[in-house]
Parts: sequence; C-alpha cells; structure tokens
Amino acid sequence: MLIVGIAGGTGSGKTTVVRKITERLPEGEVVVISQDAYYKDNSHLPLEVRQEINFDHPRSIEFKLLVDHLKKLKRGESIKQPIYSYLTCTRANETIMVVPKHVIIVEGILILTNPPLRKLLDIKVYVDADADDRLIRVINRDIIDRGRSIGEVLERYDKTVKPMHLQFVEPSKKYADLIIPQGGNNKVGVNILVDTIQQVLYKHSEKR
Repeated sequence: MLIVGIAGGTGSGKTTVVRKITERLPEGEVVVISQDAYYKDNSHLPLEVRQEINFDHPRSIEFKLLVDHLKKLKRGESIKQPIYSYLTCTRANETIMVVPKHVIIVEGILILTNPPLRKLLDIKVYVDADADDRLIRVINRDIIDRGRSIGEVLERYDKTVKPMHLQFVEPSKKYADLIIPQGGNNKVGVNILVDTIQQVLYKHSEKR
C-alpha cells in the first residue's frame, strides 16, 4: 500500500490534482480520503457558535481518528469514514465504508502540519498557487457549494483563511517531497507524481 498526502492552501487546486491522478490510475486501485471529513463534531454547540469556528486551524481536525483510520487501512481493515456537513457544521449519523486499496490519497490543507500523520505518508505533496488565484477559487466554491455570500466569504478569508494559511499551511510546505506550482495546470508536476505512483503499483503487481 502507498499512502500519498496532498496538501496546499485553500483553493490551490488540490482537488484537481487528485482528480487527474485518479483518472490515470487503474480503476479500483485508489481511494481518496479528505481531511475535511474529519472535522470535529460540533453538534453540542449552538448553530451561531458553530458558524464562527475556525476551520483552518489544526485543532478543528480530529487528527487522532484520521491517523487511526489510516493505520487500520494499512493493516488491511475497512474503516467507517465520517461525513461532515459545512452547512450544519456537524457530522452526520451515517458513515462511508472505505476498504483498503493499493493507493490511499489523503487530501487537505493541514495534513502536513500533524507529525503522526506525516509519518504515515509515503509521498508528501504540496500544491502551490498564487494567493489571488486561490481567493478567486474560494469565492466561487463557497458561494456555490456552501451557500455563503460574497461578503461572508471575504470576511472569512481575511479573518481566518489568510492568517491560518500564513501560520500553518504555508510553513508545512517544508515537509513536502514534491511541490507542484500552479495546481492541476502543472502537467509536468502531475506527470511526475503519477509516474512515481505507477512505478510502485507496477512493482507491487510483479510481486503477486
């Protein structure tokens, strides 16, 4: 099993990189686990308090559970991945059954900030992008997918996204084995990553 961690700022193009990787790998060989599924359950808090949570701070993530789940997958065990709602800021009662695959991709802005998680990653990738480009993607995503107004998006960006990026996300770049500038538009960077993964899969198939 190969565990690939893909980090980078909000709106950097991580999802595009992940999609391009999965499109080029054999069907059924890859499973993607999002850091966002492991936001702590805040159902015990009033809605107005939940909506003020800083989701760009490492303490908002239940890393212990994520690490535990990755260890189980490495042992060949299935896991029940949480489902998190940005609209209610709570976890759903339902979960997603995830079975072990030859390639596990862990994606999220903060995954390189956690030492126990970093130790489990065989390949650590940081997707880099210009701050203005990231802001444009954040605006489009949060308005369409998360029902926020342009004012709410810009306030959140200025209040939490930008300072947390500078404090936690950007510094975690130093732990990356591979940095991909320009996100999914960087064909060379994506090709290098895909080739590396394919080599591991090829060696694994030879041992069967």
